[in-house]
Amino acid sequence: MTSEPRPPTARPALTGAGVDLTSRAALVTGGGSGIGKACAAALAAAGARVYVVDRDAEAAEAVAAETGGEAYVADLADPAAIDTLPTEVDILVNNAGLQHVAPVTEFPPERFALIQQVMVTAPFLLMRRSLPHMYARGWGRVINISSVHGLRASAYKSAYVAAKHALEGLSKVAAIESAPYGVTSNCVNPGYVRTPLVENQIRDQATAHGISPEDVLTEVLLTRSPIKRLLEAEEVAAAARWLCADHSGYVNGISLPLDGGWGAH
Repeated sequence: MTSEPRPPTARPALTGAGVDLTSRAALVTGGGSGIGKACAAALAAAGARVYVVDRDAEAAEAVAAETGGEAYVADLADPAAIDTLPTEVDILVNNAGLQHVAPVTEFPPERFALIQQVMVTAPFLLMRRSLPHMYARGWGRVINISSVHGLRASAYKSAYVAAKHALEGLSKVAAIESAPYGVTSNCVNPGYVRTPLVENQIRDQATAHGISPEDVLTEVLLTRSPIKRLLEAEEVAAAARWLCADHSGYVNGISLPLDGGWGAH
C-alpha cells in the first residue's frame, strides 16, 4: 500500500544552537541580498561582527544596519577595490557571483572573463589577504558558497560552471594549506535557491520557452531534483553557520551539497 506524495514545503532553517561567534569578525561578499544577506544575518545572530560587502551601497548599508555590522562598497571585479576591505577577518564567506546563459559558441569572452574575476580571482585575493590573520589567531573559517554546478554541469552555463569548479579546487588547496593553523576551508553547494538571480532566470526561461514560471520551476530548473521546491537562502546560511562552529572543526576540504537529491541520480 502506498500513499500519495505530499507537496514539498519549505522547512525552517536550523537555529545554529551551540554556535558562539561573539569574538569573531566575518566578511561576507555579495552580502546585500540573497544568500549573502542570509549569511550575514545568521553569523550576526551567533554573535559575529559582520562586514557586509556589496557593490550596491544602499543594499550593503541596509543589511549592515539590520545586523549591527559595517558596510563596505566594493566591485569585486576590481582588484584595487578588494584592497580597501578589512584584513582582520576570522570568517570569510565568498558568496558574490553572477550568471550569464549562452552556448559556448556564442558566449561573450568579456563576460566569461568577468565571471572568473568575480567568482574565482576575488575569492583567491580575499583568502590571500585574510588567511594571515586567521593563522596568527590559530582559528579561522573560509566558507565558499559554491553550487551544485561546482560538482556537475548544465548546458549554456560555461562561465558559471567553470568558475564554480575552480572555486572548489581553490577551497581544497586552502583546506590543505590552512589546516596546521586551525583554519578550515569548505564549500557549500546549494541547488536552486530563492534569490533574485534565480527568480530572474525563471522569468527569462518562461519567456524563452513560452511556459508559466511554475512550469519552469518543475520542468526545467528542478527536473533533476527529487525535492520540488526552491531552497531558501536561510537554509544555506544555516549550513554556513554550522561550519563555523567549534564542533565542526574537523570538517575540512569538503563540498556540502544542499541539492534536494539532485546528486543522487
